[in-house]
Amino acid sequence: MLEAGGTRKEICIATGKDKSVLSRELQRNSHKRGYSPRLAQEYADERKERFAKKRKFTEHVKQKIIKELTEEQWSPEQIAGKAKRDAIPMVSHERIYQFIREDKRQGGTLYTHLRHRLKHRKRPVGGKKVVIPDKVSIDLRPVIINKRERVGDWEIDTIVGKENKGAILTVTERKTGFLLIKKLPKGKNAKDLAMELFYLLLPYKKMVWSITSDNGSEFYDTKK
Repeated sequence: MLEAGGTRKEICIATGKDKSVLSRELQRNSHKRGYSPRLAQEYADERKERFAKKRKFTEHVKQKIIKELTEEQWSPEQIAGKAKRDAIPMVSHERIYQFIREDKRQGGTLYTHLRHRLKHRKRPVGGKKVVIPDKVSIDLRPVIINKRERVGDWEIDTIVGKENKGAILTVTERKTGFLLIKKLPKGKNAKDLAMELFYLLLPYKKMVWSITSDNGSEFYDTKK
């Protein structure tokens, strides 16, 4: 269809694939002269063979992680996610965090390039796990939200001050990037946060289709 002059929209309709899937395919498997189905299959077969082998923390992987941490300021999740998307050999984000902690114990500074500087690790391990009532996995989030094609899908997060003192609630509309920020007088208190979120979004109540958060205990009461 590309050779026949078909548009991307027409190709997506014919194949039943989302435009993002088509874009990734063309970006990943094109060469200097454009997209070739034969070469694309060869590239795919090569990656499949490469990933069939156990991934190892090689020196090349190590240097790539250091570069993307220090120069690109990417998180371990972003590093692992991009590598997976582009079919590049990489270890898991958990292994990257392990590497950063090892570097810190040896006097390294890689941890300073993380947004939280590993401070979240100070929380006690093995304590009571907070389960958010009626939570829905992000894997089940409707496709329309992921496409960012409508206004009214929001993401919420918190920014915590030094030594866990003070907190700020951020509320971002996914399509427009419109950002609301509110200081939380009671810190990460779940009931207080839910109330502040309610008042922040009240003026936009006709444009609230979904709210996405992580599994932090401060979001325990957001269903209310």
